[in-house]
Amino acid sequence: MNLRDALTRRLAGFAARHGEPRRYVVAYSGGLDSTVLLHLLADSPRVPVRALHVDHQLHAESGDWARFCRKAAAALDVEFAAAVVAPDLDSGKGLEAAAREARYRALEDGLEAGDWLLSGHHLDDQAETLLLNLLRGSGPDGLAAMPGSRPLGRNWLMRPFLDVPRSALERYAREHSLDWIEDPSNAESGQDRNFIRHRVLPVIRERWPDALARLEQTVLRSAEASALLRELARADLEVLGGASRIALPGLEALSGARQRNLVRAAVRELGLPMPPATVLTAIRSDLLDARADAEPVVAWPGAEARRSADALHLMPPLPPAPTDEVPIEAGIAELPAGLGHVLLREGAASGLSPELAAGGLSVRWRQGGERLRYRGCRRSLKKLLNEARVLPWMRDRLPLIYAGQKLVAVADLFLDDDACATPGFSVHWDAAPPLR
Repeated sequence: MNLRDALTRRLAGFAARHGEPRRYVVAYSGGLDSTVLLHLLADSPRVPVRALHVDHQLHAESGDWARFCRKAAAALDVEFAAAVVAPDLDSGKGLEAAAREARYRALEDGLEAGDWLLSGHHLDDQAETLLLNLLRGSGPDGLAAMPGSRPLGRNWLMRPFLDVPRSALERYAREHSLDWIEDPSNAESGQDRNFIRHRVLPVIRERWPDALARLEQTVLRSAEASALLRELARADLEVLGGASRIALPGLEALSGARQRNLVRAAVRELGLPMPPATVLTAIRSDLLDARADAEPVVAWPGAEARRSADALHLMPPLPPAPTDEVPIEAGIAELPAGLGHVLLREGAASGLSPELAAGGLSVRWRQGGERLRYRGCRRSLKKLLNEARVLPWMRDRLPLIYAGQKLVAVADLFLDDDACATPGFSVHWDAAPPLR
């Protein structure tokens, strides 16, 4: 295998799909794979190259490794940058996951518009990822392992060596007398990935010498299946209203497998944490099968699912409903709990009386029993909200505007007839969460 020619073809294929990059940024750990990748790119005739090293501060020699990488990049006449991170070891995600999260955050922060981040992940890494995900009980997304390219913020992450075995990289490094860092922790078998690398894959390859190629086929077929499932979910979401508000009648008509596929796709589209299988089961049993007048919620870390009368709603966790009064000053009230702000604008054809506005207004929150005169009738707020089909969990989060002890407006939904004048102040609730 001619690595240089293969890399050139793959990068040209990426460029045909995504456009030419402004710069290649190599995620440069100093290990074998990133060293070979940087060496191959160093004399790129058209695209500038930068090496970006991340020091996780998890090993006593990490500072020496950063200096090694800086010196190696200088020898190749490649621009170099380093970032020092502190993985959150108390996150409960484990050392490897915490380090990976910190690393990718630093790598993304080190990119500029038009950069491609290039990683040296190779076929052996891909096989390890597949086996790890298989043992975790992953579905097609997990068995598709690492994609050859994916968005990273506003940029792209590319993995051009995913079909290249580590042995080919070692051969190239020896032929070009390259030096690289061997992280001693990679030789330990305590971490799951290292256990698979040192104890599992060698046994598999002893029995099936072409195991890497076979596992690669599993990855490719799983990626194809995953893409088809995403296409199906997109089609279902288009029919059922969208990711954040999924129409219940249509959702309930789907099979259980198709419901779960749709929910996973909606969660992914909204950028929420993926729910485990137990949560997907609970969404079906606790939400979809609940009474129409119930207000159930299924929560998992970083997200929750709620049911209204006619839809399933996926969202970040709602903070507690506010209780403190907020004054309206200079025509504006900044609301707590991510509820946006209320604005009063003068000059509306009809709106709140200028005399009331001059006397001072404030925002309070629903206590129960509120009433106002609306369209000539004295009405309870509860009945008005039912008629307006306001989501149950938003009713305690509606900004109620008071003049003294009198309720004069409910957000920008209802104005009390007795509080209106012509001309008057219009009420606007900006950056409001969805109400229906």
